[in-house]
Amino acid sequence: MKRALLIVAMVLAACAAGPKGTTERRAHIETLIARSGADVGLAFRTLDGRDELLIQPDVEFHAASTMKVPVMIELFRKARAGALKLDDRIPVANEFHSIVDGSPYKLAVGDDSDADVYKHVGGVMSYRDLCEAMITVSSNFATNLLIERLGAKNVQRTTESLGAPGMHVLRGVEDDKAFRQGLNNTTTARGLMTLMEKIAKGEAVDKPSSDEMIAILERQHFNDRIPAGLPEGTRVAHKTGEITKIQHDAAIVFAERPYVLVILVRGLQDARKGSALAADISRVIYERR
Repeated sequence: MKRALLIVAMVLAACAAGPKGTTERRAHIETLIARSGADVGLAFRTLDGRDELLIQPDVEFHAASTMKVPVMIELFRKARAGALKLDDRIPVANEFHSIVDGSPYKLAVGDDSDADVYKHVGGVMSYRDLCEAMITVSSNFATNLLIERLGAKNVQRTTESLGAPGMHVLRGVEDDKAFRQGLNNTTTARGLMTLMEKIAKGEAVDKPSSDEMIAILERQHFNDRIPAGLPEGTRVAHKTGEITKIQHDAAIVFAERPYVLVILVRGLQDARKGSALAADISRVIYERR
C-alpha cells in the first residue's frame, strides 16, 4: 500500500513539475521579449510532440528569406515527380517579372548577400547549385531564378498541402512594384514550424529528399541566432531571414530530444540586437526544454 502511494505521489509530482517548468520558461522568454522592445512570434515543438511553446504563433510577419524554405521544398517535390533533375542546368539571366504587371526588373549585386551567382550571368547553373546558394548564403538571385522556373503559385499550393497556410509565397525578391502595393511574402511562426517539422520527419516530400534538404540547411553560413544559443557542436539545420527591422530564424535542433524552433523578430533597427534576442531565447528553450 505504501509503495502504491509513493508511486502515485511521484507521478503527481512529475505532472506538477511539467506545467511549472513550462510556465517559468514562458515567463523568462516573455521577459526577454519585453525588455528588447521587439515584436516576436515563437513556435517550439519537440519532434515527439510532447513539449510545445507558442507565443503569437499565428501573427503574420514579413517572411524575408525564410520563404526560401518552401521554395526548396517545391524544387525537391518537382524533382521527385520527375518534372526536373536537380543536376539539370538552366540559363542564368538577370531579368525577372513583377507580379503587378509583368514588367521586367533586375537585381543588384550590392543588395544581395552573395555575389557568386552573378558571375554566371550569360552561362548556366544547376538547380542543385542554385538551391545551395539560396539556402546557405541566402542568394536572392538564385531564389528568383528558381521561382521563375517553379512558379510562386506552385510553391504556395505545396505549402498549403503540407498544412502550413500561414506561409504565403507571392513572388520573388526585390519586386519593388509589388512591395509598394503591399504584396509581400509573409509567414507565421506556426506555419514555418510546420514546414520545418515536415522536413525533420521526412514528410516534406519523402525521406531521401528531406535528408538532402536537412544537409543543405546544416550548411547555413549565418549562425548568430538560434545556433548561437546552443552548446558548441550541437547539430542544427536552419534558415535565417533578415530585412530592415526583421531578424528571423527557423531551425531543426538535433538535441537529445530533437525539436523545431522558429523565432520571428521585428521592430529592432539594430540587427545585432535582434540576433542576440533570438540567441537568448534559443538558450532558454534548450536549457529548459
